[in-house]
Amino acid sequence: MALLVVDLRVKKGEQLPWIVPDSLWERIEPLLPKVERRRRHPGRKRLDDRLALQGILFVLYTAIPWEFLPQELGFGSGMTCWRRLRDWHQAGVWDRLHQLLLAELHAAGRLDWSKAVIDSSHVRALKGGPKPARARSTAPSRARNTTSSPKATASPSPSL
Repeated sequence: MALLVVDLRVKKGEQLPWIVPDSLWERIEPLLPKVERRRRHPGRKRLDDRLALQGILFVLYTAIPWEFLPQELGFGSGMTCWRRLRDWHQAGVWDRLHQLLLAELHAAGRLDWSKAVIDSSHVRALKGGPKPARARSTAPSRARNTTSSPKATASPSPSL
């Protein structure tokens, strides 16, 4: 059995970073897909979305593996939180939240685009730009065989 120790020190008066404040939750909740419970074979009651989000934030903040999420915190299992993260990603929740927060910051005049950085991990690079000269590889590779002689040509040998 592995023992996992996570440093959860937070300065006095600070809110725990994985706890979602009401003001942020009011923005996030409308973006989440509504999931109806099945009438026939409803199964276990679904974990509250806010608790699942806090479980996701806890795992991301502490960098623990999903399966080590302590259920005593009330966030559900790590697998439940991971599935919710996957479902929300597939539903485009994170992209919509990003756009919403950018729009709010822009409206409040709190965006400084001169300090923005963008790279190909965020936006696909256009094809057709100038191509750099191809550099020679410095990676190790097999050397050419110099010990074997080239194929002999069929020529008459002089007689002595």
